[in-house]
Amino acid sequence: MTFTVELPVLGRTTPDMSREEVIAHIKEGARLIRRKDLTLVANAGMGHLGGEFSITDVLATLYLHVLNVTPGKLHDPERDRLILSKGHAACALYTTLAASGLLDVTELETFVQPESRLNGHPNRLYVDAVEANTGPLGHGLPIAVGQAIAAQLDGSPRRVFVLTGDGELQEGSNWEALMFASQRGLANLCVVADRNHLQQGATTEDTNDLNPLDGKARAFGMEVVDVDAHDVGALLDAFAKVPAASGRPTFIIAHSHKGHPISFMSDAVAWHHRLPTDAEVERALAELEALA
Repeated sequence: MTFTVELPVLGRTTPDMSREEVIAHIKEGARLIRRKDLTLVANAGMGHLGGEFSITDVLATLYLHVLNVTPGKLHDPERDRLILSKGHAACALYTTLAASGLLDVTELETFVQPESRLNGHPNRLYVDAVEANTGPLGHGLPIAVGQAIAAQLDGSPRRVFVLTGDGELQEGSNWEALMFASQRGLANLCVVADRNHLQQGATTEDTNDLNPLDGKARAFGMEVVDVDAHDVGALLDAFAKVPAASGRPTFIIAHSHKGHPISFMSDAVAWHHRLPTDAEVERALAELEALA
């Protein structure tokens, strides 16, 4: 079965919105993004819904409110950057970009199709709004550090955000990058760790335990913030602290649930890359509709 749902171009929040209106705008955006993402993955027969749904609220908060990136400023050198280091969650990024007006909504239907620009991992050579090619885990953060240094050298106020998986943090290149970011005093850098405790096939604790993640990040010189990754208000408060007054890079531990908010996906390791049946798509869509 082929599923079809509409995704409106929501655009960014506006300065005249109250905090409550901003939160409502982002929450509705995240709901619509998940709905579209679900059907794109189901139709394509490829994707990583669990890890995409765990970061959808973060992506929606960043692109619909926090980042100073608009369609008219896509090539502005002073724009903020977002690097999706967990590149296998590409469909969530593409869908969020489309909801933000940074990618043509109609192009989403080409996801992973032959000759499509929308690969299973983001490619900046194909899509203007993608800031870095990511796929091999542990590469996004070192790239972000380089971009943050470039902004520092330019004397630019632009910020660099990088979204990593928690299993991805088992890669040593991340810790080398954090060490250097601290040494350079990259207050313009914000690392968001998607802390869902699951990776392909097992928990992070059973694979290569990251605990205590907050203590490790502090030891590497980071300003650490713990936040509920599905609480939009808390995310807004966390991102408002970037750049940190301490002059240190920020490390946000975004406590999330893989597959959130779908009842049969949430915290289930199989949904790292499992594909839904037609009946499961319909059930998930119904659960998302109930949140409207």
